[in-house]
Amino acid sequence: MHEAYLKTSLLNVQFQVESITAYDDNLLVGTRQGQLCMYNLLRSDEKCEVQLMRYNKSFSKKPVQQLEVIPDSNLLISLTDNLIQVHDLNAIHFTTLSQVQKTRGASLFALNTKKQTSMTGEVSVLVRMAVAVKRKIQLYYLKNNEFFQLMNDVSLNDIPRAMVWCQETICMGFKGEYAIIELDGDSPGKYTDLFPTSSTRSSEPCITKVSETTFALCRESQSVIVNVKGETERNKALRWSEIPINIAWDEPYALGIITDGIEVLTLEPSSLVQTLGNMPKVRFIVAAQQGLLYAAAISQIWCIHSVDIAKQRKILVDGKHFQLALKLTQISNESEEEKKEKIHHIQTLLAYDLFHRKEFHESMKEFLKLGTAAYDVIRLFPDLLPQSQAAEPVEPVRDLTEKELEASRLALIDYLTEIRHRLHSPEAQANVNATGNLNERTASKSTQQLLQIIDTTLLKCYLQTNDALVAPLLRLNHCHLQETEKILKKMGKHNELIILYQTKGQHRRALELLQTEKSIDRTINYLQHLGSEHIGLILEFADWVLEESPEDGLKIFIEDIAEVEALPRPRVLDFLLTTHKSVAIPYLEHVVHTWDETNPLFHNALVYQYREKIMAEGAAVTEHTRKKLIDFLEHSKYYIPENVLNEFPTNNLLEERAIILGRLGKHEEAHTIYVRALGDIDKATEYCKKVYDKNLPGCQTVYVSLIKLILNPDSCSLALPGLILSPKTAQPDLELALKLLEEHACHMDPLDALSILPDNVPVSRIGKFLSVALHKVIQERRNVQLMKGLLYAEHLQCQEMKLALQSQHVLVTELNVCPVCKKRFGNQSALVRYPNGDVVHFSCQERKPQEDF
Repeated sequence: MHEAYLKTSLLNVQFQVESITAYDDNLLVGTRQGQLCMYNLLRSDEKCEVQLMRYNKSFSKKPVQQLEVIPDSNLLISLTDNLIQVHDLNAIHFTTLSQVQKTRGASLFALNTKKQTSMTGEVSVLVRMAVAVKRKIQLYYLKNNEFFQLMNDVSLNDIPRAMVWCQETICMGFKGEYAIIELDGDSPGKYTDLFPTSSTRSSEPCITKVSETTFALCRESQSVIVNVKGETERNKALRWSEIPINIAWDEPYALGIITDGIEVLTLEPSSLVQTLGNMPKVRFIVAAQQGLLYAAAISQIWCIHSVDIAKQRKILVDGKHFQLALKLTQISNESEEEKKEKIHHIQTLLAYDLFHRKEFHESMKEFLKLGTAAYDVIRLFPDLLPQSQAAEPVEPVRDLTEKELEASRLALIDYLTEIRHRLHSPEAQANVNATGNLNERTASKSTQQLLQIIDTTLLKCYLQTNDALVAPLLRLNHCHLQETEKILKKMGKHNELIILYQTKGQHRRALELLQTEKSIDRTINYLQHLGSEHIGLILEFADWVLEESPEDGLKIFIEDIAEVEALPRPRVLDFLLTTHKSVAIPYLEHVVHTWDETNPLFHNALVYQYREKIMAEGAAVTEHTRKKLIDFLEHSKYYIPENVLNEFPTNNLLEERAIILGRLGKHEEAHTIYVRALGDIDKATEYCKKVYDKNLPGCQTVYVSLIKLILNPDSCSLALPGLILSPKTAQPDLELALKLLEEHACHMDPLDALSILPDNVPVSRIGKFLSVALHKVIQERRNVQLMKGLLYAEHLQCQEMKLALQSQHVLVTELNVCPVCKKRFGNQSALVRYPNGDVVHFSCQERKPQEDF
């Protein structure tokens, strides 16, 4: 791909290299002869040289098997003669500070360093060590330059050949398989097998630390990424040209030793970057610091250092390897401001490149991260741009298949939906400009313009991918009216066009379209939700609906919807009475009975409409309507009887007229209608009962009035002139009068009743009446006497209480002291006396404790 590293041969040594380690610019080499050398790297431009700093010829009598440095503690940890030792890194001969005797027989070890910050801000370093001793793992922690046992040993099935410690997990490689030990959780020391090193289980294990949470484990010619839980991270692997001997990680590269060279790979994307050749028999590779590694053969050592990041970045960007360029920029030594600027530039190039490589969803994700101007993203789709918007030409993606075209639209939908959501958030309202850049401050007008472009574009996308989403978008939209109208008309989307007109307040255009389509149900629904401010429009377009279907059209005015109930009812009533009289009664019935309207206007109107219908169609045809009229006249409390009475003739609808007369208290005239016109004594009696039971005015004389009319039928001519009388009740009926007198004796005044009876009626005929009447009078008298006695007793009690209270007195002199303020009473003081006898100043009464009352 490109040149990421340069290698320089540093040393050709006479001894045999057995182990190496490095930190900063320092390199430590342990030999098979037991020697230990420390070199310092000198770099100038792209040249590297080393200088021998310290040398201990007799560091060990046996080969130096493994070396590790703890820079924060200036300690060197060595494994020689199968024993762990701790050395002073700054001492000339690396003085031995301590030995871990229990580790005798060790084959390798791994260190774990964890920095912790206390609440006071002090940083402490916790160093832990895992040592493989035969088929056991020993665990230690460092304190005062000595290692102490951390926990019990963990038994294994085999001897580890490779080991790395990350967080609370130790990853081990055996001859043929990998396993992990978890030190935390419910069962510390839990041992878990992972997978074989190869299909034949014969390969040597190879492990390196990738991050604080992941390892790279070699399985034949590829390295698998495994996290500290033992889970393999899918779609992440390093693929080598052959099985690597050893690997090292130098973000973002992995370097693996192959035959006579080193391969440089990247994990994301997984690809070969570079091959460093001409390195015969290289065995070891270690990372010293970012961008600096050392490799060693038995007798030769190389320095491997990275090419300048700026040079790499330019090559990578030119080659459209943007992801790798981003990773290199993130780890560069540039200032944060420079990093931010360069990362933004590279991410933008990456987003456009992904788009032109037809990775549309990934491209849109990058644009979202960048906060790229929404209009710039829409420009990538020239066919979706508003025709009124002039735009600079953008190279389109050509030769798209139908599936790719749909994928591009779906990706754009996801992008625009997210941008739309951000624009509606309160935080974004003040941080959006007209082109959709989320990082610039602007006015809300610009936000509205941007939303208009976004919603119009979304509409076009939905029409091409899933037109079922068009209607929901239009119900809460900022679409450009003319542009959207043109598109919907072209696509024949009349339903959606109506929604557009509705949301844009173009109600007349929407209703005209509905009328053209003769869509009764949708017109009704539309009108029901317009509200009282559009009453003129409602009445105008309700006209054709009522013509086509009066019953359905009436729903415009009587549906149980808040907007319908709030319509001005007098205006609606006037409209219906003028143009659609057939539905006036159902409307009035709904207003009065369902909405409990108390305005007399509607009650009077309902009475008039009932009357008109009965008069026009005849009583026989409208029997049901007449029953409703009678019931309404009897029970409604809000019609005005004086006004209604004039509309009823004296030769028709007589029962209704009688009810109205009764509401006015004209009982004699009502009786005349029942008795002389209708000839129905039973209805007259029932009328009296209703008046008496309801205790209406004249209830005490209503029965007397009826009996009087029965005894003297000719008196009705004075009450209702022009009334057509029935011959059935033309003659006086003494027997009927006496019968009513006996049945309702307790409902009338005896003297009034007796005064209307003929003088020749024997007392024996009215004996029962007199008995009942006398009993009633006596009972009333007794009740009055009893009440009089009770009132007198209550009067005496009040007098007694008054005398008792008047007999009490309190003497207050200038020597008396107020118990609240402890001050003497003055001559002009206003005082308050409590029931317990305490006297206080009037101003002190609120401060006296309640429990003292």
